[in-house]
Amino acid sequence: MKITHLVIASTTLAASLAIPTLLGQTQSLAASTAPPPPAAPKGTCKTFGAGKCCSPDITMHLSKEAVFSACGESEATFLGEAASKDMFTCKYYFKVAGASSDENYVQVYMNPSKEVPDRPTDPFFSYRKVGKVWMTDRAKSPKAAAMSNATTGLYRAGKGYYVMVSASTKVCTKHEVVRLARSLK
Repeated sequence: MKITHLVIASTTLAASLAIPTLLGQTQSLAASTAPPPPAAPKGTCKTFGAGKCCSPDITMHLSKEAVFSACGESEATFLGEAASKDMFTCKYYFKVAGASSDENYVQVYMNPSKEVPDRPTDPFFSYRKVGKVWMTDRAKSPKAAAMSNATTGLYRAGKGYYVMVSASTKVCTKHEVVRLARSLK
């Protein structure tokens, strides 16, 4: 009878020790199915204001050099970059005569997603295709028209993510955004 109690006690002890281990393994399996966070920026960069360097996982989709080339900008007009707190957004800021520097940027946003629409689903704008990229074409309301005059949007679907770009028309004209669309990865 004592051996039976000993076996039951040791089995109960082993089971109670195994539960936290199993739960820990379950949590790590669940965490591994979530998209990985963007890589931490490496090296140094020119930051705007109190901003931080942008993640290479974001800048690989649209580099500042691609913006320089397509939009006619240069290091002389480049004020710096700023990453968002979630590290999924990067803004490249530029100097434009007679305008506030806070409004003159090209923003790149990358969203990891299981369900990636092949085209933008925006009720306020119509889009047209430029190569593999969708570009805002017209506003569908007067409020959206004001926004359309200030920025031009781009959308590109990838495998497991999509990238959106919002370019100030003071930095990159609508004609230049067509060239910028070709650089979007």
